[in-house]
Amino acid sequence: MQTTISKPEQILRQNLEYTFFSWSKQGGLNPINAKSAKGVYLYDRAGKKYIDFSSQLMNVNIGHGDQRVTEAIAKQMSELSFVAPSMATEVRGALGEKLAQITPGSLKKTFFTLGGAEAIENAIKLARLYTGRHKIITHYRSYHGATMGAISAGGDPRKLKVDANQVPNIVHVENPYFYRCPWYSNTWEECRDRAIQNMENVIKYEGPENIAAILLEGESGTSGCIKYPEGYWKKVKALADKYDILTIGDEVMSGFGRTGDWFGVSTHGVAPDILCIAKGLTSGYLPLGGIVVDEKIAKAFDEQYLPLGLTYSAHAVSCAAASAVLGIMEEENIVSRARETGKYIDQKMKAMIDKHPSIGDWRNTGMLGCMEIVKNRGTKEPMAPWNAPASEMVVMKKVAAKIRELGMFTFVKWNFIFVAPPLISTQAEIDEGMEILSKAIRIADEHVKA
Repeated sequence: MQTTISKPEQILRQNLEYTFFSWSKQGGLNPINAKSAKGVYLYDRAGKKYIDFSSQLMNVNIGHGDQRVTEAIAKQMSELSFVAPSMATEVRGALGEKLAQITPGSLKKTFFTLGGAEAIENAIKLARLYTGRHKIITHYRSYHGATMGAISAGGDPRKLKVDANQVPNIVHVENPYFYRCPWYSNTWEECRDRAIQNMENVIKYEGPENIAAILLEGESGTSGCIKYPEGYWKKVKALADKYDILTIGDEVMSGFGRTGDWFGVSTHGVAPDILCIAKGLTSGYLPLGGIVVDEKIAKAFDEQYLPLGLTYSAHAVSCAAASAVLGIMEEENIVSRARETGKYIDQKMKAMIDKHPSIGDWRNTGMLGCMEIVKNRGTKEPMAPWNAPASEMVVMKKVAAKIRELGMFTFVKWNFIFVAPPLISTQAEIDEGMEILSKAIRIADEHVKA
């Protein structure tokens, strides 16, 4: 007798049997069976509603289902869907000009990619080509994407499984992570200055004449929103200028209003030589990324061959989505709204910290925030250690399961819980999300040591 399965069951079965899921053991998965999404909410096929408290992958900045983007995409497709990237299109030029207007400093020309990892790959390639040097300095606690070049540049331990194949000439340094300062600093300023001194030492050890660029996130994201001490980015830029080294700002996650400014580096008052963008550029509605390059670098290729190319570079439909998103952001003052909403989140978090002894630290810039859950605030012993195996994630897995049960989608990684909702979120929606997190964190509170 043949058993009839429901449509939701069939969809789930097809996904699990015929597709791979990222960053997961493939057996035993139970993904949300998503059907629709609107604003800050998504809905599964059983009708359950989830508040999206991480903007999916910190990219759905304008929220889900904005039909103005859909209309822009449809309009572009009715005229022109795809041409070779060697051709000019109206939407490509208009988007490039807009990016030149909103990016900091003298950043001017964009090479479009299909995502953040490709942006990082091409930024590294261009920096090496322009300088004639080969080494790239990056942070250990960072994530820059999953292609071989990008994953090698990052320090996220997900790369360790493919470590033998990493690209050469990536040099990592410690972050100025004040909560767990590698130099046991007593103040933010001490941690900053010791980090800069360490970076300069590494530059000297590696040979300044060999270093093409320093690659940093505009503002830290999936590594735990490790907040830069005030003045850190400026000191890195000064150090790079001292040794004639380029700076690359990875704004894939922190860009397009996420930090309460157009770009994370803008909150630090610096302009890198190359800016990597993606995610919020289209708010995730279509794939698109890019590198925005300083005018002096761009001019070097007026007479020099540029060995960068992708079949879908400057895809017309993706460019149309990006233009629509940027237009919506300006029309609705979303960047300034994000800055104010971020202050409200900080205010709510103060009450959460008073209520929950397991919250050891809260780090946030605009609407890119993360709680660090600990067993003891005095010792700062994490509820789950960095790169924790499953056996040491028991408590945090229970917290994550409770978050999902209560109707929220957000990231729980090791002892981190991320708070990065869509930038359009209202105070009422923030309150709703914070109440869910509060209920879930009670589980961690039960494991706090006196």
